[in-house]
Amino acid sequence: MINQIKGLHHVTSLASDARENNAFFTNVLGLRRVKKTVNFDAPDVYHLYYGDEAGSPGTVMTYFPFPNAGRGRKGVGEVGRTAFSIPTGTSQAWLDRFATFEVTGVAQDTRFGEKRVLFDGPDGDQFALVESDDDRAPWTGNGVSQEMGIRGFHSADMRLQQAAMSSELLQFMGYEKLDTQDNVTRFVVPGGNDANIIDIEEIPTAGYAAQGAGSVHHLAFAVDNRARQLEVREALLDTGYQVTPVIDRDYFYAIYFRTPGGVLFEVATNEPGFDRDEDTAHLGEALKLPSQHEHLRARLEGLLQPLGD
Repeated sequence: MINQIKGLHHVTSLASDARENNAFFTNVLGLRRVKKTVNFDAPDVYHLYYGDEAGSPGTVMTYFPFPNAGRGRKGVGEVGRTAFSIPTGTSQAWLDRFATFEVTGVAQDTRFGEKRVLFDGPDGDQFALVESDDDRAPWTGNGVSQEMGIRGFHSADMRLQQAAMSSELLQFMGYEKLDTQDNVTRFVVPGGNDANIIDIEEIPTAGYAAQGAGSVHHLAFAVDNRARQLEVREALLDTGYQVTPVIDRDYFYAIYFRTPGGVLFEVATNEPGFDRDEDTAHLGEALKLPSQHEHLRARLEGLLQPLGD
């Protein structure tokens, strides 16, 4: 069994409009844009990162906004809903805020005894705010108060036709089965970070998802450093998973593998962090390019959509 994984590192999704995406996460949700860079494989597409003040592991939602991308199709074999942590008793404040911004898909429910506010993002992305006792400090620079600010990720939902093999994988990765409610089983990393919950929703009769705008591209799990990452990679290879070599993503090192249920997993290092090329006070302000794309700067600055901030 792997014991190096601490919980979520980041969640990466697809979008159709960079400006709209930026406005939603910074103005509506009050997160900080901690990095404005580009897709390594498609440098004419942004890679935008939103999180807490420093972009701490377990707080960062990231997006590839492909201009005019078609909507994804919901189904199994994907991450269905990404959940953020909010302070206990603040659901009504968020409901009021969402009404002001005309956020769609707003509803309330309770899962495993925790109150949730459900809502949609600009591309039909499905999210939740979960009331929990979470002492992480929120980013308050975008008009959301300390008292109600998002603390980081709470959890992510995987929607699968069959849960057994993915449940086995999560337990191999150090997660423990905590509880089951209806068709949802909760897994948690004991002693992990504050984003240490994965829920598996089993829907045997559902059709398979198709990726597009509003779809989660991959879930990234956090390890402390490259040494721990290599240990995880070796353990996964020994178990029969096809795992990529280590890839330098500038702000973390990454490996990727596909799960039995079809969801793409990444294991990312907590090092070196988002302040490696910008002072913490100015994160996310300038366009930062991977070194292999720096020669394209003039063209990309003229091509990439202004974010309006």
